[in-house]
Amino acid sequence: MLEEEKNLPGGQAAELSYGKQEKNSIEGEVTVMGTEKDIYGETVTDAEDAAAQADLGMTGEDLLEIETKLGSMSVERTAVIMKQVQEMHQHDQNFPMLVLQRIEEFLGNPDVMTNPSAHHELIREMKLEALLVTENSPYAEVRAVVENTNDVDMPSFTFRTWFIGIIYVVIGAFINQLFVIRQPNITVSSEVAQLLAYPAGKLCEKVLPDWSFTLFGRRHSLNPGRFNKKEHMLITIMATVGYNTPYTTDIILSQYLPQYFNQQYAAEFSYQILIGLGTNFCGYGLAGLARRFLIYPSYCVWPGSLVTIALNRAFHSESDPAVPGPLKRMYSWTRIKFFAVAFAAMFVWFWFPGFLFTALSTFNWISWISPNNMTLNNIVGSVNGLGLNPWPTFDFNVLNAYGWNPLVVPAFGTINQFAGAMVAFFMIVGFYWSNIWNTAYLPINSNHVFDNTGSAFDVQKVIDDRGIFDAAKYQTYSQPWMAAGNLVIYFWFFAQYACTISYAFLFHRREIAHGFKGLVKSFRRGKRDDPDDDDLSEDIHCRLMRAYPEVPEWWYLIVLLFAMACGMAGIGAWETYTNPAVVLFGIALGLVFIIPVGLITAITGIQVTMNVLAELIGGAWTPGNALAMNYFKAFGYITTAQAIYFSNDLKVAHYLKIPPRHTFTAQLVATLVSTLVCTGVFNFQMNKVPNVCTADAPFGFSCPGINTFFTAAVFWGTLGPNKLFGSAGQYKALLAGFPVGFALPFIVYFLRKRFPTTKWLRQIHPVMLCYGGISWAPYNMSYLWPSVPLASFSWFYIKKRYLAFWSKYNFVLAAAWQCGIAIAAIIIFFAVQLPAVEVTWWGNTVSSQGCEGTACRRLPIPDNGYFGPAPGNLP
Repeated sequence: MLEEEKNLPGGQAAELSYGKQEKNSIEGEVTVMGTEKDIYGETVTDAEDAAAQADLGMTGEDLLEIETKLGSMSVERTAVIMKQVQEMHQHDQNFPMLVLQRIEEFLGNPDVMTNPSAHHELIREMKLEALLVTENSPYAEVRAVVENTNDVDMPSFTFRTWFIGIIYVVIGAFINQLFVIRQPNITVSSEVAQLLAYPAGKLCEKVLPDWSFTLFGRRHSLNPGRFNKKEHMLITIMATVGYNTPYTTDIILSQYLPQYFNQQYAAEFSYQILIGLGTNFCGYGLAGLARRFLIYPSYCVWPGSLVTIALNRAFHSESDPAVPGPLKRMYSWTRIKFFAVAFAAMFVWFWFPGFLFTALSTFNWISWISPNNMTLNNIVGSVNGLGLNPWPTFDFNVLNAYGWNPLVVPAFGTINQFAGAMVAFFMIVGFYWSNIWNTAYLPINSNHVFDNTGSAFDVQKVIDDRGIFDAAKYQTYSQPWMAAGNLVIYFWFFAQYACTISYAFLFHRREIAHGFKGLVKSFRRGKRDDPDDDDLSEDIHCRLMRAYPEVPEWWYLIVLLFAMACGMAGIGAWETYTNPAVVLFGIALGLVFIIPVGLITAITGIQVTMNVLAELIGGAWTPGNALAMNYFKAFGYITTAQAIYFSNDLKVAHYLKIPPRHTFTAQLVATLVSTLVCTGVFNFQMNKVPNVCTADAPFGFSCPGINTFFTAAVFWGTLGPNKLFGSAGQYKALLAGFPVGFALPFIVYFLRKRFPTTKWLRQIHPVMLCYGGISWAPYNMSYLWPSVPLASFSWFYIKKRYLAFWSKYNFVLAAAWQCGIAIAAIIIFFAVQLPAVEVTWWGNTVSSQGCEGTACRRLPIPDNGYFGPAPGNLP
């Protein structure tokens, strides 16, 4: 031993001695054949085998990348990093439990630091993990599609971006707004824009001249060279925000048209644009202010963004090495080739369940045995029943009914939702067969509101010509009644909201506190702190993004204040009979829930929606005023929902290393253009389409969504939640969902503390259990159950055994199937459905026979012609 080594403390001397042994071991096993190879062998297969044997959730490519840096990672530094990993991911279902157990063994054994040579393998694994979490993402699904490098010279804010992006926003917003009031409607999704943007970008690359000018010291050209991934993604982000039709469509059409509220001032463009800008831009303010909570941390994965990035990478990937996979084969297909084949296959296949043989979509084969059997069809029916069917569909689009893809959402989220749905299933059956709240007189699983004769509740019979609640007319008519499936949904909605708050406090309070500290600091200083590579509160992508100037928080705050001012001006300057302060209360609701809801969405890929809570609070706060409730819902529910959508796009830009100010500008401009286009289109629909939003409207412009919106407005705003859930309301017992939901995370939390090594207990997500309870009416188990085996096969079987294969192809497959369905659906709509071409045969009619055509009810209406309290004695 050298003299200077003798003077070192015992732990450091042991570390130095161990480092020499490790270096000698590496040098002895390295083979040089033109380039340096890893210790596990000269082939990717050898590295994959070694990674699988270590079971640390790494691919061979991950291992090859980080093991050359082992010498730079000391045991002390590893311990500091692993302590952060343990604190940050102890409740993280996306993080491998085995790795956490190894970390606990590493940190909990003092002998590791004093005698490192005796723990060679454990230390090596921890160094690899430390390098992985600091040099890349700790999640295999992120590493599968997101690169941990950045080319700062790659342009994104180009003429091609703006030219293609604005054109696509105008076209998409026009089509979506035009057909949103049609039955059936058609929607151009952002996947379509992303798919079509690539050939448009390549065309511009070929035909545009290289004309340029210099601005602020930078050269700007019409054609800066190869159409790149950042341009492509920025166009996609513009399409994503621009294709969402504004919530003002529902508000203003229901205000203006005579069959609804008949308020003629709603036709004024100034009013429309103020309300439109107010509702559309509030979400940006909240999303920007929440970046430190929802965008920067690595545990905020945003699974939905990975499909978009996978497709982008398929188009722009410069290297696609072969990977080992099932059947002991190497798979060399490039991502783009795999995408093309999967896209074509789904495009062709969707014509069968989507048009030619629709029974493949609604495959309610058990109902065919006895179509008029009430009990059988109420349990197994896919249309009007509970959908308990082991093989309910051959249509992948059915699996997307809840807004998420089972190949993309982590499997624990899918399984938790299914478990919660099963609990709700037995509640629905119990309610229905016990005739609780007269549910047996109604369909078992309907989201409609009924009167005491079992007919649809006619809101016109309880309001006057001003749309105000008329108590005398109400007494001569009926209480509103709901089906068993709908009642259970409300119970679990209430549970979900309370659960979200307590869950965020118990499982994410550390992260939330850290985010607030960063947010406060950001307002106190003009620049960001110097980067710390070992600070895991910001991921590798966040450190790479420091190459660009950030968007200050006060920019987003100005956007929020501008949106609030527009909303309050629109409400206050016209006779809305609503206090403009409703905007403040609505945004306050968004401020309370944006971080808890955003964290849940970022981790699970499934979003908690605020519509029922906004209706409940808004209706209670402004009883008898449906329009005021609508405004509260717009600025409470829609603001939060839009903030989540915008946050997802911010994470996409974060992953692609698009300069933040470019993303900020692109999102705002696209939203402004979309707002103007949509406002112009629904003005045309209001004034130029005869009998719009009626059964006599041309082109099917019957406005089913507006009708539902108006009914909900009267139901929650005019009647008010007090008649349903107040002290005299027939459904007040459903408010028990609030304490049940609030308590559920505490039960899970303490069970995990009591049984920390129980793997299945760690996979329980209480909010997703509650979310499963709202997976009913109008949906049922036939929409949810097929996702369970597919998600399990992808995330548990393929990912665990063939991680490199899964990493390369899983998200590309999800993108290909989504795009194939989207393109096929558009062509089917315009080519055959719009011209009213029909294929009438058994395969297109069998799914709607008997009780699946008209819902069968367990009990007939009593002889007196109604159920419940008699008219004149209504509470």
